[in-house]
Amino acid sequence: MNTILRKSVLGVAGLAFAGGVFAGPAAAHAAPVVESGKPVAVAVQAEKPGVDRAKLVPHGVQGAQSRIDLSDEQVGNVKAIIAATKKAGMDERAAVVSIATALQESKLENLGHLGDRNDHDSLGLFQQRPSSGWGTVEQITDPEYSTTAFLKGLKQVDGWQDMPLTEAAQTVQVSAYPDHYAQWEQQAADLVAEHWNS
Repeated sequence: MNTILRKSVLGVAGLAFAGGVFAGPAAAHAAPVVESGKPVAVAVQAEKPGVDRAKLVPHGVQGAQSRIDLSDEQVGNVKAIIAATKKAGMDERAAVVSIATALQESKLENLGHLGDRNDHDSLGLFQQRPSSGWGTVEQITDPEYSTTAFLKGLKQVDGWQDMPLTEAAQTVQVSAYPDHYAQWEQQAADLVAEHWNS
């Protein structure tokens, strides 16, 4: 390659590089790479928009945190809770409160009647009771319905956004173990960060 042609190619490559640096990483990687005179395809993966983690856990977590591995079914229930939260017009924090509540109540499993181990007639992700007016058995065991019912209760709690998670959840759930919700806040926040924009 003669000197003038080599300088021209290097000059164009330098401009392309500089343009990529100033335009951002996606533009820098979008141009095809030429190696040994053969074009090589470059895949560009757009990053999902991030979730503001400060909104997920605005008060910090309270106490020791628990964490469980989730099955595909449990992850599906996480996604159903997030979808219902969005449909209700509520934000990521509401999803964190909902998921942490469901982690405590059912470990994100859509539980049917548990026989002698059942707490009264509690069912579904949130262990809601038909006898307490949460809905029919069919409704309560539908993840979208049960999440919407929980969120409806949460909306009625004045200032829930400014409460610690366990207080907001307890006000809706009226549990015999009100402090137990707090242990799931970090895992719930991680799940919302992972799945909110997926």
